[in-house]
Amino acid sequence: MKPVATNNYSVKAQCPDCGVLSVFDHKTSDREFGALTASGQHQFGNKAWHRIQWRLLRCSNCGRGGLAKFHDQNAPPTALELFYPRAIDTAPLPRGLPTGIRNEYREAELCASVEAWRGASALLRSTLEKALKANGYSKGSLEAKIDTAADDGVITAARKQKAHEDVRVLGNEVVHDEYRDVTEEEVTSALHYVQPVLEDLYDDRSTVEAILVEKKRIAPAGT
Repeated sequence: MKPVATNNYSVKAQCPDCGVLSVFDHKTSDREFGALTASGQHQFGNKAWHRIQWRLLRCSNCGRGGLAKFHDQNAPPTALELFYPRAIDTAPLPRGLPTGIRNEYREAELCASVEAWRGASALLRSTLEKALKANGYSKGSLEAKIDTAADDGVITAARKQKAHEDVRVLGNEVVHDEYRDVTEEEVTSALHYVQPVLEDLYDDRSTVEAILVEKKRIAPAGT
């Protein structure tokens, strides 16, 4: 989940050290951890604020340090602009997934965690294409590879549609077209639909391999 400001300059966020959803507190019962203040009228999130506060925080579960940037009116309530550390929400991936493909998907998640939406989009397109190539779909464009994999029955018709609409087209626009901003929603959708394609290909691997051998996409084991 996204970091969320709570009352009194604390933040609820996923902690990358202890791996749980935690509250990062800004103080103990008797002292604050530290703050820097920049006073002055300014705009953030279509609203006027009186000052910016950078505050040191601490995970209430494991003690890991954090840093948050708040906007306020000289007192709470606040608007949270930035929070560090960035926590990565990782999707479950099948065990047999080749290391390179796994690492590329994880790198896309890392890009998303720091809001590098265009980089994440390009990596997800690449992850999808590499996974299809690894399963014998090496000819033609990515569009053709997706269609052929669906025709063979190794990915579902629903996966085919989403792979085209939410992954391939978005990645092509980032890599080949004029610059445009990519939204968090677009990347979230692409992450969501690449993961089940990987599940289709590698979760029930023996069944998929039998189909790939029958379709002459890969050679039988031991040949």
